[in-house]
Amino acid sequence: MNITGNTILITGGGSGIGRALAETFHKLGNEVIIAGRRRQVLDETVAANPGMHALTLDIESADGIRSFADTVAKEYPKLNVVVHSAGIMRPENLLDPNDLATLDATITTNLLGPIRLTAALLPLLEKQPRSTVMTVTSGLAYIPLALTPTYCATKAAIHSYSQALRYQLKSTSVEVIELVPPYVQTELMGSAQASDPRAMPLQEFIDEVFSILKANPNVTEVLVERVKPLRFAELNGVEKYQEFFTSFNNAMLAPH
Repeated sequence: MNITGNTILITGGGSGIGRALAETFHKLGNEVIIAGRRRQVLDETVAANPGMHALTLDIESADGIRSFADTVAKEYPKLNVVVHSAGIMRPENLLDPNDLATLDATITTNLLGPIRLTAALLPLLEKQPRSTVMTVTSGLAYIPLALTPTYCATKAAIHSYSQALRYQLKSTSVEVIELVPPYVQTELMGSAQASDPRAMPLQEFIDEVFSILKANPNVTEVLVERVKPLRFAELNGVEKYQEFFTSFNNAMLAPH
């Protein structure tokens, strides 16, 4: 992926990793469009970054995604990069039969949303000389956090989808890059996460991501050093993997 000279759409671009990616791409001279449900957050981000654009998107609505894609194609015909950063992460009690709203919202936002939006925008992306679909998964796609089982399952599914999409698009102008964050200091699970010392500082994460993209324009999987123990845990064998899974979950669940 070239990190300059693009027209880039970033979902979830008003907060967290999405906003940090948007602001960095914007500073590099790209035309950046952020999208999300919360108009006030989008407007605040645009106000802080003159020249950036914003569009409202309800990622849970299939019809809304189709009309959104039509708007993007009309207003930004040179769009050549889509970054799927929108997502929700909520704790679940799997013993509670009434805790289904979280399950439905998580699957619709984290899994169906990116798949539907990619499908809707592919005709436009394929028209460009070179274009990119960047999915944002998680280290938790490889070592699930038991506190958030559906979130982890959706990220594992997006990893699988990214691989299949890359294979199917190999003869087109569209490349597929998977960005795999570790635990990062954002407010994805509440304000306390933004200052959790166990989490990677957001700016440190972004700096490492862009150093990887700059050094290797053909990268297919962006892995900062702090996510590699999760990403490659299975290479140590079943027994070591299980030990890591247990110790990791014990450590992460302790404050809860």
